Amino acid sequence: MSPTFADQAIRYYLNLTDPGHLPPGVSVLNPYRQPEVQTIIQTFFTRYFSDHRPRIFVLGINPGRFGAGVTGISFTTPQALINHCGIDNNLPPTPELSSRFIYRVVDAFGGPAAFYSQFFLTSLYPLALMKSGKNYNFYDDRGLTAALWPYITDTVKQQTAFGYDRRVAVCLGRKNEGYLQRLNGQQGFFDRIVTLDHPRYILQYRSREADAYVDQYIRTLADCLL
Repeated sequence: MSPTFADQAIRYYLNLTDPGHLPPGVSVLNPYRQPEVQTIIQTFFTRYFSDHRPRIFVLGINPGRFGAGVTGISFTTPQALINHCGIDNNLPPTPELSSRFIYRVVDAFGGPAAFYSQFFLTSLYPLALMKSGKNYNFYDDRGLTAALWPYITDTVKQQTAFGYDRRVAVCLGRKNEGYLQRLNGQQGFFDRIVTLDHPRYILQYRSREADAYVDQYIRTLADCLL
């Protein structure tokens, strides 16, 4: 029997290493070294991805220090693991706007089991980046983008090998789209890319319209399944 999506994802995340030669002042958070996060990774992927079904990839930028930078699960805080996925943990609760929005979408889609049976949440770069104690994006610095581009290419290449639907990818973030389109032009991972506003942008700048954005996400995700 060939390895399941879960088998491959668990192996990938538990073997992630830090990049070298980052610009001065930029650092990474690698939660996958922590035993509790390793247990969470195994529990989460075994629960939702123990099959050979190809997923549609939903790609963010890189994790934040309060979401996957803590739990190792994209767009997922410790409390989201408990409240939405039923995965107990002793990690400290963290504030993360993106996670709050994403799990509104997950619940509107029918819950984690329904959502994760069709979609895989991930990022172009898999580790949280920080500078001056704050979240940092891989595209915030040209030197950083150049240093991480081989890792970004390898990240998507390795993750698509888990099992993916190449017909479409969902990009989270308008600025992120340019980089995903560039990567896709170089590597030909996806037939097309659809883009949605980033969850953090929505809750930070358009919170009064959050319900409409949830509806837009659901419509877009449903269209991807056609």
